[in-house]
Amino acid sequence: MKQPVRVTVTGAAGQICYSLLYRIASGEMLGNDQPVILQLLEITPALKVLEAVRMELNDCAFPLLHDVICTDDAKVAFTGADYGLMVGAKPRGPGMERADLLKDNGKIFSTLGKVINEVASPEMKICVVGNPANTNAYILMKNAPNLNPRNISALMRLDHNRAIYQLAEKADKPMNTVQKMTIWGNHSTTQVPDITHTTIGGEAAPSLVDATWANEEFIPKVAKRGAEVIAARGSSSAASAANGVIDHVRTWVLGTEDGDWASMAVCSDGSYGIQEGLIYSYPVTCKDGEWTIVQGLENSAFITEKMKASEKELQDEAETCSDLF
Repeated sequence: MKQPVRVTVTGAAGQICYSLLYRIASGEMLGNDQPVILQLLEITPALKVLEAVRMELNDCAFPLLHDVICTDDAKVAFTGADYGLMVGAKPRGPGMERADLLKDNGKIFSTLGKVINEVASPEMKICVVGNPANTNAYILMKNAPNLNPRNISALMRLDHNRAIYQLAEKADKPMNTVQKMTIWGNHSTTQVPDITHTTIGGEAAPSLVDATWANEEFIPKVAKRGAEVIAARGSSSAASAANGVIDHVRTWVLGTEDGDWASMAVCSDGSYGIQEGLIYSYPVTCKDGEWTIVQGLENSAFITEKMKASEKELQDEAETCSDLF
């Protein structure tokens, strides 16, 4: 059997993690032959709840779960970690503005970035989940210069999955026949769900749905789905976010399926004219633990304009939080 890998999870007593941790321990994220050690970080007042989470994890008797470490010390949580799932953040509630999240959560990720820079492996793979995810990942990256920037990402797989569902429902086709869905940009209402290059059962998706729907209904429906969930349940997406994390890391580590790609917010290399260094969502393929941005896609003026608007939002957010790095 393989040697155990260490997975650090922040905000580990929260709702997302209550759906996430058990799936990691079962092998769903990293493979059913990969043992794991969970290193769970929480704020001090939540440690009692976190201890209950550890009890439940142990009571599941997962064969792949070698140990569970609970702590309120970030240095303990990140020492020796191979993967970091940055879930802990102040959640967005009803009526809360994005700027409020940026102000509060930016401070959290600035601090964690410094700790990670000190104690973590430079090759640790990180997925930032706490919102605003792209800019939190950017802040973390700026505060952790020892880390390989290619190993810092933000979660866009939830949006990717939402888009697949919306398209499959509209086309009245099974979701597993949808391939090459793309989400460009920021995990916000400026994101650009794009079916230009998507196929459904091998057929071009734009030929199966109305163009007006694709541009005027589909894009805002996917972009605002999170707010729709908040309005319905009074809090942010939890189970679907956890599922997105599982999909994101599994694809990154184990690879994309032949003929398909995934959406990941990664450190821009300037592809498609996006500012280098921003954490921006692109279509990527993954192999051997590495991601590669899909190149050569031709985008309409409509999509390109929206991509640039999402870039501008990320530039503005980076400027707003420049005092944090």
